[in-house]
Amino acid sequence: MASFFVVGDATVDQMYFVDELPAAGGEVMARSALMRPGGAGGTVAYALGCLGNKTRIATRVGAGPFSELALSNLDSGLVDLSMLQRDPDRQTSSVTLLVTPDTQRTMISALGATRYLDAALLRQEDVAWADAVVMSAYSLIGGLQREYAVKVLEYARQAGVKTFMDMGSGALGALHDRLLRLIRDVDYMLMNEHELYSLTGEGSISAAVAWLREAGVDNVIVKVGEMGSIVITPEFTELVDAYDVDAVVDSTGAGDYYTAAFAHGVMQGYDLLHAARLGNVAGGLNTTEIGGQGYRLDPKTVDRLAEEMEAAHQ
Repeated sequence: MASFFVVGDATVDQMYFVDELPAAGGEVMARSALMRPGGAGGTVAYALGCLGNKTRIATRVGAGPFSELALSNLDSGLVDLSMLQRDPDRQTSSVTLLVTPDTQRTMISALGATRYLDAALLRQEDVAWADAVVMSAYSLIGGLQREYAVKVLEYARQAGVKTFMDMGSGALGALHDRLLRLIRDVDYMLMNEHELYSLTGEGSISAAVAWLREAGVDNVIVKVGEMGSIVITPEFTELVDAYDVDAVVDSTGAGDYYTAAFAHGVMQGYDLLHAARLGNVAGGLNTTEIGGQGYRLDPKTVDRLAEEMEAAHQ
């Protein structure tokens, strides 16, 4: 298996399942409320660990019970926490999610300690240890964490370490003017359809693909929900069908599981289309449980289901 260095947030997700969103100044009653470990970095690292990879996460948490919950899955032996930083003065980052019956999520993020990830504690050999870096673009928004993330990308480039970056709508809005400069050297860029259109300013897949190629962004993976994902390279653009599940319970973390399984597939030597099938399977399976890290992936199951999808496509 491969060795991964993950940069991103490990958070607590405060989830409220509601029938509708409240009006301004109003109030609604939640049908249920849960607290679960989450965050793009934490969820990607957990999924990579479940798939059998050597996984190390660079993140920062505060003190108290929120940090224990944020790390509860990571601290189970699946993820190396030697690069974890603890902040005695700030709270662990958290996200409040209002989830409606159609599984749409409205989110409020409290950034907390994660934005203070200290680059002075990062060494070049920490990154060179890995076969690949997987980074959430949220890490590039600002503060000390941005300095850390930029340093990781530079060390990865110097060491010839593969890089995967997952976008995120909030990161796109914050980084738009600087984004192309930051991602041109990234080996694989992952985003959803809304982010693709926002980045390129185009209104169709074909126009957006042309824009990306003109901009010099080579390998882009676009997650298109129930349709699956689109693999875009200089040689081809191809839709990979979604993995169908009987019923979506919660879509939180599905995109992060996709990113993890796709990166896992690439580093196992699979072609990009099969890596995308692995991503579709992992993301689909995660929607069958509540919480970003609610589903524990089994590598044999993910491989088998992706192979069945490939056989059905032939």
